[in-house]
Amino acid sequence: MADSFNNLFTATGEALASADPPGKAALAESLWRDWQAGRLVPGEPLAAPAQPGRPQRPVLIAPTEVPRRRLGSVEGRAALIHAICHIEFNAINLALDAVLRFPVMPAAYQGDWLRVAAEEAGHYRLLADHLASLGFAYGDFPAHNGLWEMAEKTAGDVLARMAMVPRLLEARGLDVTPGMQARLLAAGDARAAAILDIIFRDEVGHVAVGNHWFRWLCSERQLEPIATFRQMLGAFDAPRQLGELNTEARLRAGFELAELVVLQDYASEGRASRTGRHVN
Repeated sequence: MADSFNNLFTATGEALASADPPGKAALAESLWRDWQAGRLVPGEPLAAPAQPGRPQRPVLIAPTEVPRRRLGSVEGRAALIHAICHIEFNAINLALDAVLRFPVMPAAYQGDWLRVAAEEAGHYRLLADHLASLGFAYGDFPAHNGLWEMAEKTAGDVLARMAMVPRLLEARGLDVTPGMQARLLAAGDARAAAILDIIFRDEVGHVAVGNHWFRWLCSERQLEPIATFRQMLGAFDAPRQLGELNTEARLRAGFELAELVVLQDYASEGRASRTGRHVN
């Protein structure tokens, strides 16, 4: 990165504004290298944009409108890999935005999220390359924008961002990834399953970063973490948990058992409201 980009926030803003996915990934990785080498210093904060840079494709549609495809065909496998690739592209933006939007946080926080952005960039690259080997490219399938919509909801409070993005939405990847790997292996795509091994390993660490800073912020504000998390689930209309929790992975990522009970209770309340039952 050029010497003129020694302001952490200016450099992060450049990466966040990039609409070229490979270029954004390269900038995110360069930011992390420069941070490690001490070439980035906090300077004048830069206002975070309402929307990150993104390409014209993929077309963004509602989550309920995303077609479901069987993995028995190459196109079906490519559609699943594309969906994960889109998540990883969004995750680069989320990590960069976490740095840029909350400049008063400690330097360790900024370093954590720059590292996360670089690792998400590596994930994006692995998936995009595998997609190309199947004859497709990022942008060839429609996608939804659920992750960024929650980022918009939590733009005003770093505590809410830590609670609702890494601890809720990104942690969901720990639950569903083993099942996706099994499906891909059954479909004969060992390469995709191996890439998910790398992503799963790193995502445990990314969720742990969210857990760490959520608890740090609760301590700073003299808030009880578990009660605060439960309150925020309702306040931000968080999606109800579907499926089983990966308890082992979530504990490694820094969750407490009591927090997993909160998530399970929140999901149960949602199921009860759909069926008209009362939950004590």
